[in-house]
Amino acid sequence: MRLFVIFAIVFSVLVFLGCNHTKSKNSGGQATFSAVIVPDPVIRFDLVWDSLVVDSGTIRKDQTLSHLLDDFGMGAGKIATLAANSREVYDVRNMRGGKRWWLASERDTSETPVWLIYERNDLDYVVFSLKDTLGARLGSYDVDTIYRRVQGEITTSLYLDFEKLGVPTNLAVAMAKVYAWTIDFTHVQPGDAFDAYYLRKRVNGKDVGMPTILFCSFNHHGIDLPAYRFDQGDGSDYFDPLGESLRKAFLKSPVEFSRISSSFNKKRFHPVLKRVKPHLGTDYAAKTGTPILSVGDGVVTKSSYTKANGMYVKIRHNNTYETQYLHMSKRLVSLGDRVKQGETIGLVGSTGLATGPHVCFRFWKDGVQVDHRKEKFPPSTPVRDENMKAFAKEVMRLEAEAGKGCD
Repeated sequence: MRLFVIFAIVFSVLVFLGCNHTKSKNSGGQATFSAVIVPDPVIRFDLVWDSLVVDSGTIRKDQTLSHLLDDFGMGAGKIATLAANSREVYDVRNMRGGKRWWLASERDTSETPVWLIYERNDLDYVVFSLKDTLGARLGSYDVDTIYRRVQGEITTSLYLDFEKLGVPTNLAVAMAKVYAWTIDFTHVQPGDAFDAYYLRKRVNGKDVGMPTILFCSFNHHGIDLPAYRFDQGDGSDYFDPLGESLRKAFLKSPVEFSRISSSFNKKRFHPVLKRVKPHLGTDYAAKTGTPILSVGDGVVTKSSYTKANGMYVKIRHNNTYETQYLHMSKRLVSLGDRVKQGETIGLVGSTGLATGPHVCFRFWKDGVQVDHRKEKFPPSTPVRDENMKAFAKEVMRLEAEAGKGCD
């Protein structure tokens, strides 16, 4: 294919030198020559695009490669061969509705398609050869990387404030993910301040994909929370200035030195009600008065009493996770309190529907109660000692780069 492109360019030069000039005579009878400018060929998808007749569209819902090419007169056998030959490069069964396609035919022919281009996403595409050699190759658009920095204060919400500043609102989503284990963005308040240095990718003048935050800081309730992106060989993550990961794993148990007296069971026979009733939590038996610990940082959303729960506390950790602690003998936190991982929030008891002293620990993920012992939580791995020097250099580089006010 590249040979074809080179041939086309060489041919254009030869035409310019040999053929594309006109001969005329001036008033003195002398011959003069005027060159005719031949434009450079338009190259797209590594094809000489302006030498082709192109049809285009988007994949319809439930439309397959067979449906698409059948509409343009390609037989079933040839389509099957194309799919088989292309499988190692791209499985055509992965084509999805709403994606763009182009069918290109050579000029001065029967206009039978010879190329099919399928856009996989904003960055990548597949070029299918429909000629004698049926097959496919992958391609990528040229990408421009743009660096930006945004600073400001919260007036309403992070999303709306970014929108007012003309900043991509998906940057708010990216920042919320950085601080998912530290800040609950549903509870930010006016006066909180943000600072983000990020990059975004641009294809053909259009922003594509999610912004990548390189460095950011959020001042929440008067506390600065800086975060630096760093890759120590096992994928990029975000760390504070001391190299501690912003991801925080939950404690495995809300009570130290306890035992599980009843597991998460959707068909448990209730010992008090004497009937089958789902037990959507894990019971940890311990002596009355044993400290109950918050398994993670968060905000107390309930600190109350009901006939079934007894004294209980519920904590929102981030936009994904919530926990609840039942049957306390005493509550040590109030509604709206901010708690740290490992902080004592109450004491073990047997209030409510309980047969003995224990804490019934309940765990919510995206609003659904789940068995926390079966969940896979994000790791909490700090920058390793051997990488601290490189991390410190990266912190200095990012702060210096961000300070330049890149546009």
